[in-house]
Amino acid sequence: MDAEHDAAEHEAMDSYSRVVTAVAERVLPSVAALSLRGARGTGAGSGVVFTPDGLLLTSAHVVQGMTTGTATSDDGVETPVRVVGSDPLSDLAVLRADRATAPPAELGDADVLRTGQLVVALGNPLGLSGSVTAGIVSGLGRSLPAREGRHTRLIDDVIQTDAALNPGSSGGALADSRGRVVGVNTAVAGYGLGLAVPINPTTRRIIGDLVSRGRVRRAWLGVAGAPVPLPPATAESTGRRQGLRVIEVVPGSPAGVAGIYLGDVILSVAGRPIENGQALQRLMLGDAVGTRMPVTVLRRGALVDVVAVPEELSTAR
Repeated sequence: MDAEHDAAEHEAMDSYSRVVTAVAERVLPSVAALSLRGARGTGAGSGVVFTPDGLLLTSAHVVQGMTTGTATSDDGVETPVRVVGSDPLSDLAVLRADRATAPPAELGDADVLRTGQLVVALGNPLGLSGSVTAGIVSGLGRSLPAREGRHTRLIDDVIQTDAALNPGSSGGALADSRGRVVGVNTAVAGYGLGLAVPINPTTRRIIGDLVSRGRVRRAWLGVAGAPVPLPPATAESTGRRQGLRVIEVVPGSPAGVAGIYLGDVILSVAGRPIENGQALQRLMLGDAVGTRMPVTVLRRGALVDVVAVPEELSTAR
């Protein structure tokens, strides 16, 4: 029996290794090391080629204050790049290479991910060619604050994973078992935990705006939250099963001015149900800037209505 168990365990490990190896072979050629420069100095990170003509996807914080630089592919080929645009709220940015030197990665859809699913984090830190770690999806649909000095950057709808992120891997790829890029690695959340911005219809729209206009005109509330189930009585009376618990409110933000507090559970915004960070993020695109939006929250067992007026991101920070 022990021999059979050991053989089954060995086979499972072999299967795991084969998946990770196959993903690395497929995705790493599309992951570049970035060396960037601008008025504020120099920076570094990773980027993912996602179009045949040399557009790269990376993290907004990697290119903050930067304008130009080089992308070094997995085979050591260097190509000049320039920043096309960035969106701090989603922590996504697009760069354009002078010429295409790497095959584009296939973008997937993080909306179909499930907790416990295998994912592989791939980066190309300068001097550490082909960094690969593997793990599982340990959380979905979360909005978490990331602090940079005195400023707070709220990243909406992140994927939480226990695939370790190495220094310089920010902007690299988070791939599923079929080698499709489902996220852009953004930060380390704590011991053994990493965060990635999902690739889904919302972020594809953001990426499209960055490519075509160099910026995303988006609204900003200034809350971070996590999805939670509603109490049975509230679920029955509202017809909703889940809300977004507020875990941080940025002082002076539209949410703070409106009277949204830590611990509130957001049920709806502008009449639309809010069950996760993605649902809120979708409302913050387009014409939401300056629009009066009714917000219903659950506070200490009671439904409370407030009105928030989202500001444009560029003026809210």
